[in-house]
Amino acid sequence: MSQIHLGSSMDDPYQTSGSLSFVYLLGGIAILILVIAWFNYINLSTAASLKRAKEVGVRKVVGAGRFQLVNQFLGESFLLNIIGFVVAVLLVYSFQKPFNDFTQKNFSIERLLADPSWIAAAILLVLGAFLSGSYVAFSITSLQPIQILKGTSGLKLNAGKENWLRKVLVIAQFSVSIILIIATLVLYKQLQYMQNKDLGFKAEQRLVINGPQLEDDKALGTSSALLDNQVSALPYVNNLCHTGIVPGNYYSFNAAGIVKQGEKSDDAKKGYAMGIIDDRYLSVFQIGLVTGRNFTVHEAEQGWEKSGKLMINESAARQLGFESPQKAAGAMISWGQSFEIVGVVKDYNHQGLQKAVDPIIFMPRRSGGKLVLQLATTNMQRQLKELEALYKAAYPGNPFEYYFVDQKYNEQYNDEKQYSQVFALASMLAIFIACLGLFGLASYMTEQRTKEIGVRKVLGASIASILALVSKDFLRLVIISILIACPIAGYLMKKWLQDFAYQTDIAWWMFAGAGGLVIVIAILTVGFQSLKAALMNPVQSLRNE
Repeated sequence: MSQIHLGSSMDDPYQTSGSLSFVYLLGGIAILILVIAWFNYINLSTAASLKRAKEVGVRKVVGAGRFQLVNQFLGESFLLNIIGFVVAVLLVYSFQKPFNDFTQKNFSIERLLADPSWIAAAILLVLGAFLSGSYVAFSITSLQPIQILKGTSGLKLNAGKENWLRKVLVIAQFSVSIILIIATLVLYKQLQYMQNKDLGFKAEQRLVINGPQLEDDKALGTSSALLDNQVSALPYVNNLCHTGIVPGNYYSFNAAGIVKQGEKSDDAKKGYAMGIIDDRYLSVFQIGLVTGRNFTVHEAEQGWEKSGKLMINESAARQLGFESPQKAAGAMISWGQSFEIVGVVKDYNHQGLQKAVDPIIFMPRRSGGKLVLQLATTNMQRQLKELEALYKAAYPGNPFEYYFVDQKYNEQYNDEKQYSQVFALASMLAIFIACLGLFGLASYMTEQRTKEIGVRKVLGASIASILALVSKDFLRLVIISILIACPIAGYLMKKWLQDFAYQTDIAWWMFAGAGGLVIVIAILTVGFQSLKAALMNPVQSLRNE
């Protein structure tokens, strides 16, 4: 029972009411964004470490121990993380309702506090604060005071290591951002492909009305016939059928033990989706026949047990071992008794495009449990009210429950819609956090090169050349990020698309678009600081010389 909601694992074959993969996806994206923020902290703190090196040297000279200095740096890291945690809690309270509307769940932070999972979150917070603050804390405090105060090679060596670390962290966080952007584009394209692909049937303007709960079969048949006559007379009802299956929902049931007469017994192990339909089902949904004929009115009234007639789709014909649909039409199959295949139906996507077309066997029966109406498009609200009145008159005490086939069918893609929205939001957030770090790093690096820029301007350097000088190092890192992220994103999205029987292609423009977007954002982020430095009066930057 504890595993029935989300499943026991990612590979659980049984249908569950929740999505374990979506839970892991949300958790993974949250951790990625948190890691980017920690990268920023490490990046900016190492960039500022040379300024604080003299502070550390002076403190050591006046008697501070290394343990005290490490505690100071780690304390700053913990303080910033705790402030971030408090702000996050306030934001969660503020955005709780929009988030619940988005996920269509009733989440509450109070419930989280009552669950042991908050312990894991607290451990993650402490671990992140320690790791993000430990590099600077242990690297700077390990230097000797005489090295720091004289600015000798030991400090320069440390600065070189910090410069290498900063580059790696910039590359890492922009790589994550690019992967998220590419994933968003692939998800959106796959969703558009599934929503626009020809499914092999018509779903628009098909209204499904659930059948009544009546125990008396005779009374049900009389009321059903009366309602059919009344509904058929309405000018906006173009067609109707009774069926046990509707595209977008599951089948009537599954069965095995169906074989061609005279075939080996191993074929009896193969499973088939079974659908109870009447003689008008194919015409209502405009599903074509490959060969043979449809059920007759008499066969639908008799039922499959008495008529001995069935129809199959193309996939079922192949699974039964027929060389062609034409060979299947008119052939006999065994399923407890002998049945004649009167027609072969064209394959259509009864369920979402995540799955391949199932082998389906159609069985004739007039009373399938659902009434499907093919309606005209005019004044739908008035039509529904009139249909409700007729339904309640025919079946007193039964609720008028209905839905439209196209809306219900597209609900199968809700997970993909949520994935694309989550990735889009995560991409924007990841890029924003990465750009905050890049902005801070550019500010620091520009400040470090203020005098160099002043000298270059005095010697005649143009604003454009100074912009290029300051920006090129950062752009080089972003381009490296693109080269790293594109193959990783391509591999991950190719693996994800393998879960779909019908897939879109991963186009080159997705990689080019993601890379171009990140380059533009990086140029705008770094360009502001670069332009500010390039426009500075060299007299001000060189005054103290």
